[in-house]
Amino acid sequence: MRWLDHREPLPQSLRGSVIALGNFDGFHLGHQAVAGEAIRWAREAGRPAIVATFDPHPVRFFRPDLPPFRLTTLEQRQELYLAAGATAMLVFHFDPALAGTSAQDFVGKLLHEQLGVAGVVTGEDFTFGKGRAGNRAMLAEIGAQYGIEARAVPAVMDGGLPVSSSRVREALVAGDTQLATRLLTRPFAIRGIVSHGDKRGRTIGYPTANLTVENYLRPRFGVYAVTGTILATGQHLKGAANIGIRPQFDPPKELLEPYFFDFQGDLYGQEIEVAFHHFLRPEAKFDGLEALVTQIEADCAQARNLLT
Repeated sequence: MRWLDHREPLPQSLRGSVIALGNFDGFHLGHQAVAGEAIRWAREAGRPAIVATFDPHPVRFFRPDLPPFRLTTLEQRQELYLAAGATAMLVFHFDPALAGTSAQDFVGKLLHEQLGVAGVVTGEDFTFGKGRAGNRAMLAEIGAQYGIEARAVPAVMDGGLPVSSSRVREALVAGDTQLATRLLTRPFAIRGIVSHGDKRGRTIGYPTANLTVENYLRPRFGVYAVTGTILATGQHLKGAANIGIRPQFDPPKELLEPYFFDFQGDLYGQEIEVAFHHFLRPEAKFDGLEALVTQIEADCAQARNLLT
């Protein structure tokens, strides 16, 4: 699957595409509806289908002080878009030049001249251009000047409310993995490289794979029933994981620490993805290692039961 840069002309074979235009960070049900419409339209018209995203997120560009809030990495998005049937992923690199592009130039110079787009699909609330001055009506109006057809997809509803990335984030911060999974159509997952830690887990019979959380949203700190995937081999694992600052040990250090059941092997230096299925309990500090081990045993038994 092609990974395209908006600052470069598209290959001739991809010009005339239908593009799903949005940020599509979580690629939740609403995002999937927009991308799905673009992919169906492209197939019916015999055109390439491109799903776009912005990196960094525009909110991060304007508010660099905000805590991490990303739901996926670019690599995860590329895989999700490919699985949905897209021909390519287009990354709009959100920099001062893009932030200062007028709505007229975004359509005329970027979509038309640079990218050669034939059709655009957005959500009904899509905004674009400097100061977010453009909306879907303006996109259709300006697009018509350049032969670009624009379509908008209504919000997908769940429980009487629109599906949104904000709802997914709120669910994860609350530890409501079931709601997040329903809105995403898959469990929220953190991907990273396993690094060496202080190996405390090994000394108490529960060796963990240590991952930094980096730019991902922080879900509610605590213990979860998780699954893991070793990306190099595709091997799937089940386990329990703590995400947080490890209050039992000094100094506090923010980590994701999955313990995988019945796994024998060396994960150091490997890229793995950890998916959050069930929230078990908040982080806690125990009266000594014996109490901690007793709780870990209970956590693992509960996780095994939930993941069967």
